[in-house]
Amino acid sequence: MALAYFNGKIVGMDDPVIPIDERGHQFGDGVYEVIRFYQSKPFMMKEHLDRLYASAKAIKLEIGKDQAELEELMLELAAKSGLEDADLYMQATRGVAPRNHLFPKCPASISMTVKPARHLPAEVRSQGVKVVLLKDERWQNCYIKSLNLLPNILAKQEAFEQNCFEAVLVRDGFITEGSSTNTFIVKEGKIQTAPLSNHILAGITRLAVKEIAGELHLPFVEKSFTAEELYAADEVFLSSTSSEVLAITSADGRKIGGGRPGAVTKKLYENFQLKTK
Repeated sequence: MALAYFNGKIVGMDDPVIPIDERGHQFGDGVYEVIRFYQSKPFMMKEHLDRLYASAKAIKLEIGKDQAELEELMLELAAKSGLEDADLYMQATRGVAPRNHLFPKCPASISMTVKPARHLPAEVRSQGVKVVLLKDERWQNCYIKSLNLLPNILAKQEAFEQNCFEAVLVRDGFITEGSSTNTFIVKEGKIQTAPLSNHILAGITRLAVKEIAGELHLPFVEKSFTAEELYAADEVFLSSTSSEVLAITSADGRKIGGGRPGAVTKKLYENFQLKTK
C-alpha cells in the first residue's frame, strides 16, 4: 500500500500533515529525489542520495540527517509499504517558520511518499514517443533538483496539449534536456548527449546509460547538439527514473530514423533492465 512520512512519523497518504508555514509549501524552498525500487531493492540509492545532498548544499540547506540515516528511513518506509516495485519520492525543505524570505532558524522538514511504480504501457515501449521542441525558459541552475518546477510543468503541459509525451528544451540554439528527462541522439552508432553543466540535471538514469554504453563498448560522447542534429539522428531517446530508457520516434512532427525504436536504444533498454535485477 502507499505510505507517507513527515518529520518522524509514518502517516497515511490522506492524513493532513503539512503546516501552512512550511517553506516548501510557501516558497518551494527545498530539494527532492525520486528513487525506484525493483523487487524491493532501491536502484542506485547512493547516487540519488549524493545528488540530493549536493543539491541541498547548493541552496545552503542543512538536511539534519546524514546519508546513512536518511537511507535507513527510506528503506524502512519502503519495507512497511509492502510494495516490491515502487517509486519513493522524498523532499527536504528549510522547515516550518513564519513566512519570511530570509532563512529561518529551524530544523529542516523531511517528507516522503512510497507509491506503486508507474510503468509505461507496452505499446509505448514498442512504438516510441513523440516530443515537441520548446525554448528552455528555466533558471540558470538546473543542476539543482529544486522543488521549483513551474517552467518544467508549463513545458510538459504544452507537450501534452500537442499530443506529445515530452518537451525537449532548447537554450541558445542547443538541446539541453527534457522537462523531466535527459535527451540523447544516436548517429552512426555513437551515443551523444549534452555535457553536464548548470543547465543540465545530472540524471541518475543518464549515468546508468553511460555505464551501460561503456560495458557494451558503444561510443558515448558528451557534446552539445542542435535541433537539426536531433532531426537528422538515426535514433533519439530519453532517460529518467520513471521512463527508464525510452525511444523518441517523432520530434516536431518529423519522423526520427524509420519512425520506430532503433537497435541501440533497444539494446540500452534491455541492458538497463538487467542492471535493475
